[in-house]
Amino acid sequence: MSSPALLQPSFDDLGRPLATTTFVVVDLETTGSGPEASITEIGAVRVCGGEVTGEFQTLVNPSEAIPPLISVLTGITNAMVMDAPRAAEVLPSFWEFARGAVLVAHNASFDVGFLKRASAALDTPWSSPSVVDTVGLARGVLLRDEVPNVKLATLAQHFRAPVSPNHRALTDARATVHVLHGLLERVGNLGVSTLEDLLEFTRGVSPERRAKRTLASDLPSAPGVYTFVADLPDRDGIVRRQVLYVGKSVNIRSRVRSYFTAAEKRPRMEEMVRIATGVEATVCRTPLEAEVLELRLIAAHAPRYNRRSKFPERQHWLKLTNEPYPRFSIVRQVADDRGTYLGPFGRRQNAEAAMYALYDAFPLRQCTDRISERRPGTACALGEMGRCAAPCDGTISRLDYATLSDSVRVSLDADVRPVLAANQQRLAQLIAAERFEEAGHITARLGTFLRATTRTRRLTALARCPQIVAACRTDAGWEIHVIRYGRLTAAALARPTEVPQAVARDAETAAERVAPPIPGLPAATIEEAERVAAWLERPGVRLIAIDGDWSWPLHGTISLDDLPRHALGEGSALAR
Repeated sequence: MSSPALLQPSFDDLGRPLATTTFVVVDLETTGSGPEASITEIGAVRVCGGEVTGEFQTLVNPSEAIPPLISVLTGITNAMVMDAPRAAEVLPSFWEFARGAVLVAHNASFDVGFLKRASAALDTPWSSPSVVDTVGLARGVLLRDEVPNVKLATLAQHFRAPVSPNHRALTDARATVHVLHGLLERVGNLGVSTLEDLLEFTRGVSPERRAKRTLASDLPSAPGVYTFVADLPDRDGIVRRQVLYVGKSVNIRSRVRSYFTAAEKRPRMEEMVRIATGVEATVCRTPLEAEVLELRLIAAHAPRYNRRSKFPERQHWLKLTNEPYPRFSIVRQVADDRGTYLGPFGRRQNAEAAMYALYDAFPLRQCTDRISERRPGTACALGEMGRCAAPCDGTISRLDYATLSDSVRVSLDADVRPVLAANQQRLAQLIAAERFEEAGHITARLGTFLRATTRTRRLTALARCPQIVAACRTDAGWEIHVIRYGRLTAAALARPTEVPQAVARDAETAAERVAPPIPGLPAATIEEAERVAAWLERPGVRLIAIDGDWSWPLHGTISLDDLPRHALGEGSALAR
């Protein structure tokens, strides 16, 4: 990759030169500082290239009395504004004077705020001009040992303005012009030469960060994935290329350019951009391909500035064990051990919530002891309470316990209704007794269980399909994807002039070969499989070819919106 110093900036990179930019420096006098106050005077100076090209000044009748303190401060009295034009007459003339210019004001939020409110009151559309605040500019340029503060009078004296501010609009605007020119001279020494540079400078973007926008010059304006890289020494002192950050965008060049502006506000990105020595891009044929490639690159490189690298998804699974007396266990991964799994869950607490929802429906044992029919033990407290089938003391035979565990597998694999039905009576009793907090806990557990079943169905449905070829029509053409065991193995885009079926056949031929995964798991990461599932479930997606059964059991999931109706019954007041 070329060094940033050798890249030739485009005209788009250069921006609007300050030397040819027209500014209108404006100052307002008002009846107060609050949003209910009104304008009493407008003063403005139009400048370009350091030369004054016009001035605008008028008193404004505020339609209210000017407070005595304000009159003392500004020298503007009620008698002076009695015959002055009202804002409705003044503002159109002012906006015509300021047409096409950049607004400049000292403490711009005050002056621009009044202009916005006055325009809104008159139903005049706000043109959203660029605004430069000399207060913010001064804070970024001047050191504390140069000026004690950034008041207009202080800055006017510092830059030796020929006029002194006196709280009259035109005089203060003239003083601000000289302050602006003095500040522009200072920032020019810092490499600020365009309006875009100036606006970024006032927003706190460092010159080093702005200078690196040339890293985006050769990037494509196309969808895909981009990586910020840097040549850094490793632990052995050997300089190697390191991936700092991975992202995706529908327009790579535009997105990367935003990292060098104030649009990017994440603190860690400031550090990342400062370290980066290059940006690499991979154009993708479809948005799904870009999403998947981003996930894979992050997993492969663990970039230090991707949040996903620092906080990877923690996976927990609820497992019904495969042993003579099955029980629930929370594990970190799925094994090929003929167990029945539900998940994954991002937090262990969620796995526990789903487990307790199942315990409310099925009296499975909760102990971890090995149980022997030859040597019966003593039932625990749960067994005495009837919340455990108590196979340990022979209360239930091995055959009957196997029937019970088979019922649990059916709820995990195919039918969630028994779990909801088992909680119906208990929830109704709690609500009748106005024990809403307890009822809320049970409902939350059921919701966690239902979300887990939905997630499990999506993953297992994809994982058992050796191949799915699907397409979706977009403005660019037909997006075509080849999916094998839940893994995206090929992506293609059939342009309007191409035959989608032919493009799909070529994609299928070039697709990655995938070995069958562990039963119940996709041949990709959980997140990739979920992105693929989300795309397949979009309206308008059409199946071209499928090998396997991509299906869900009829009662395998229930919408969370329907949870009250199913858990409480149709006649419940809460269900209604």
